[in-house]
Amino acid sequence: MPRALLAALLTLAVAAGCAGRATENGFSGGRLAVVTAFYPLQFLSERIGGDMVTVTNLTKPGAEPHDVELNPRQVAQVADAGLAVYLRGFQPAVDSAVAMEAKGRSFDVSSVVDLLPYTGGESEDGSKDPHVWLDPVRLSAIAGALGDRLGRADPTHASDYRERAQDLQDQLQDLDRAYAEGLATCRRHEVVTSHEAFNYLAHRYGLTQIGITGVSPEAEPSARQLAAVAAQARATGTTTIFFETLVSPKVAETIAREVGARTAVLDPLEGLTDPNADYFSVMRANLAALTTALGCTS
Repeated sequence: MPRALLAALLTLAVAAGCAGRATENGFSGGRLAVVTAFYPLQFLSERIGGDMVTVTNLTKPGAEPHDVELNPRQVAQVADAGLAVYLRGFQPAVDSAVAMEAKGRSFDVSSVVDLLPYTGGESEDGSKDPHVWLDPVRLSAIAGALGDRLGRADPTHASDYRERAQDLQDQLQDLDRAYAEGLATCRRHEVVTSHEAFNYLAHRYGLTQIGITGVSPEAEPSARQLAAVAAQARATGTTTIFFETLVSPKVAETIAREVGARTAVLDPLEGLTDPNADYFSVMRANLAALTTALGCTS
C-alpha cells in the first residue's frame, strides 16, 4: 500500500475514532478494551484478562501476521483501546497505527505495552528473531508483566489479573519442564526448519536450528542456500525437514526429497489455523514432532 494512502487512511481513522468512540475511557460495557497485534498476545490477554476484558486481535485467524494491513476501523480500535499490546518492529502496519495514534489527543501512549522486545535470538545472518513466545520461560516473564500492566489499566481488578497471570505462569513452568525432559536424551540435536523462527526455543533446550531461509518466511532461498542446507541435513543424519502452517511447504519438500527425509509441521505460533487449538496444544504438538524427529527417548 502506498505510504500516502496509508497515511490518509490512518488520518481518517483517527477522525472517526474521535467523532464517535467505541469505548469510554478505554472500557466497553464495563470491560477493559484490549487490542492485540497477533495470536500469542491475544492468548496472553484473554487468559490473564478473563471476563474482565474484551480482546480484539488485529490479525485474523489463518493470516500471516508479518504482512497484515489495517483498515480504518482497526486503526480506530487501536485509538480507543484501554490497552494495546504489540511487538515493535514485527508488523509495520501496527507500528504505523500506534505511531499515528500517539500523536492524537485520543490516544494515551502509556497504554501501549511493548511486551516482546528484541532481547537476543539472532539468526545466522544477524537478523533478530522475534519469536520469543516459543520459549515458555520467557513467555512466563511476559505473562507476569502483562498481569501487572492490566492491573494498572484497571486497578479495580488488579488482584484478579495478578492471580490469573500466576496461574498461567505455573502452566508455562510445567510446559518448560515437559520440553526439558522430553528433549534431554535425543540422538540428534539439529532441527532443519523452513525459516529461522525457533532460535529462542533451540537455545533454551540445547538444539541447533538449521534454517532454509532467515527470519523472514517470505524470503526465497538461493540454489546455493538449498545445497548448503541439504549438505548439513545429510551430515547430521536429519530425518525430518520442518515446515510451518501459514507458509507454503514447497521449499521444505524440495530439501526432503533431496536428502531422503520426511516433512512435518513445526508451528511458530504466529497464528492459529485450527479453531480448537491454543498455545498449549500447539506447543505440545511441536514437542511431539521434535521428539520423533530427533530420536528422543523418555
